[in-house]
Amino acid sequence: MATVHFPGESAEYRAARDELLRSEMALRREIENVARQRRELPVGGTVKEDYAFEDMDDGTVRLSELFQPGRDSLVVYSYMFGPAAKSPCTSCTSIIDALDGEAPHIEQRVNLVVVAKSPPSRIREVARDRGWRNVRLLSSANNAYNTDYFAEDEKGSQMPMLNVFARRDGGVYHTYGTELLYAAKEPGMDGRHVDMIWPLWNMFDYTPDGRGTTWAPKLKY
Repeated sequence: MATVHFPGESAEYRAARDELLRSEMALRREIENVARQRRELPVGGTVKEDYAFEDMDDGTVRLSELFQPGRDSLVVYSYMFGPAAKSPCTSCTSIIDALDGEAPHIEQRVNLVVVAKSPPSRIREVARDRGWRNVRLLSSANNAYNTDYFAEDEKGSQMPMLNVFARRDGGVYHTYGTELLYAAKEPGMDGRHVDMIWPLWNMFDYTPDGRGTTWAPKLKY
């Protein structure tokens, strides 16, 4: 099974590693299978309205205007940072730390924005403190996007939802949302609905200590 052998490894290690390798190959196949199922989803519903968001220059941009020429997919990540929150969600912030670095690469093919319910002034302050320079930040303070697309519950709590929209024949349609966030909980499993865009936990998964049970990212260390 093995194609490589590391210095000093025992036969016990190699046997266990080969078993793991088979599992990793099966996981790779299943990840690709799930990605294919996403790609093959039929187009979802027409967007409820052409939402007007506030940008960081205090201007207004509509959802339909977020599609750049030649890029017909739009990914919207909802940042848990509402107007009543004293500080933004630490987990969401760690995700956006990574997305900010990747945004120039992502935007070669896909439109990407991060939306928060707080007003632009508060979002600008966080972006300045974090040193974010690339990811496009928008405010949904004055529209119903969050509630319509499950980034806010009936009590006004913010939810870390990721939604994907597509431009087709002059219209804008919803194509995918991370509904795993709302799926039935399984023992020993956290939500993991946006793990694919969150390198932090994936890095820990490579280590013997794993994700742990108590550690969480912070805004400052």
